[in-house]
Amino acid sequence: MDHRKYGGRIDYMDPKLGRLGQEWFTVTVQPDGCRTLRAFCQVDKSDLLRDVTYSMDGQWRPLDCFVRLEQKGKFTGSGWFHFTDTAIECETFTADAGRVSQRVELGTRLKIFASHPLITDGWQCKMFDHKNPEKVQVIAPWAHPSPLPDGSTGPMTGVGIKKLEYIGEEEIEVPAGRFKCRRYDIHASNPANPPMNTWVHGDDYQLVKMHWSLRQFDYVLAEYNR
Repeated sequence: MDHRKYGGRIDYMDPKLGRLGQEWFTVTVQPDGCRTLRAFCQVDKSDLLRDVTYSMDGQWRPLDCFVRLEQKGKFTGSGWFHFTDTAIECETFTADAGRVSQRVELGTRLKIFASHPLITDGWQCKMFDHKNPEKVQVIAPWAHPSPLPDGSTGPMTGVGIKKLEYIGEEEIEVPAGRFKCRRYDIHASNPANPPMNTWVHGDDYQLVKMHWSLRQFDYVLAEYNR
């Protein structure tokens, strides 16, 4: 095999109630740098199951993404997103809206697609330009398949901007081990929401930990197989 593969599990931890969700992920990286994520997310608090297959090219630019949602034991929606040099195309079917076709013109290439698995939140930090002296940088355009924190609606195309702030280097310990990390704060598109404190490791920008005070959750890397 001439591709590289890694995977693991991220736990969604409530400080009082313990684990309230999990995410299993596998990533394959081709020799040209193109990577494909296969993720299964179980969000116990909202009884949500999410399947995501998401690919990016060697420059970390979104190529395509499939999202399927089930909530409370019932299908709620599935959608396929395709990203061109100037637009987002989406074919989706939801229990509420039926079949929907979307094309959103951006006039430029999409920078970030926040598909809702936590591992892709870590990947957002790749867009921070460390050659730029600004500690807080605006990343646009940014898109998502659901505006809700748990990603339980749609999937439909939403577009906005993101702000990334580089905090510095830290070494932290999680159930998967001890990691040298770079910490970033991801500022939500809604300025009323607190930033997501995010620790990533290595050239894969592997999410090691995220703390989001909006939901009072810690998302931690519980298993990591390289």
